[in-house]
Amino acid sequence: MLSRLMTSLGLIAGLYPAAAIAAERPVVVELYTSQGCSSCPPANAYVNELSRDRRDVLALAFHVTYWDRLGWKDPYSLQAATQRQDQYGHRFGDGSYTPEIVVDGAAGLVGSHRRDVGSAIEKAKRESRTAAAVSVTKSGGEQVSIQVGSGSGSGKILLIGFDHDHTTAIGRGENGGRTLQEANIVRSIRSVGQWSGAALQISERFPEGQDVAVVLEAPDGQIIGASRLTDGST
Repeated sequence: MLSRLMTSLGLIAGLYPAAAIAAERPVVVELYTSQGCSSCPPANAYVNELSRDRRDVLALAFHVTYWDRLGWKDPYSLQAATQRQDQYGHRFGDGSYTPEIVVDGAAGLVGSHRRDVGSAIEKAKRESRTAAAVSVTKSGGEQVSIQVGSGSGSGKILLIGFDHDHTTAIGRGENGGRTLQEANIVRSIRSVGQWSGAALQISERFPEGQDVAVVLEAPDGQIIGASRLTDGST
């Protein structure tokens, strides 16, 4: 009897860490930047470090379009990035500017203010809103499979494609003559479905970009789930 009880307890203990890991998610850090902005490189460097050193952070660099007419057209600028930042600007009441970092869809900060951003990341880790476990895997040549677990609430499922790193020689504009190294540059973002509390699985074509992230966004714009392709999937 005691032996059977100990075996059962061992099985429960073995399952518990896996369940806990499944419930964890990275803090989503969105940098809004442009290669035409002279105050952006320090924020870019910070995001480069986060992408390299912090597995508990999903750092993504969104290159906006409104600098493109001011001397240098950023080859990675996306209208979708400009529109997404504009939504944050209306919600936070501070408009659109670069460099801006948005942490978990809840707080907008000057992207080069490392201490403030670092504090916001730690606060997000303590107070993380996670409605459901999210995962994404590669399923065949040009497809990805997205799984969202059951939970409470609702949200929009965003599929994001990004490149690991690029080095760009800037020919004109405020950064003319500089060479910028930038990591986790977003190449595409699109909504691929709605989640309403029930577990679901979605198959989608692989987005533009070298790697993939999935973000679950609540109706109020805050992040309530996130994941990227598992190691070795790309």
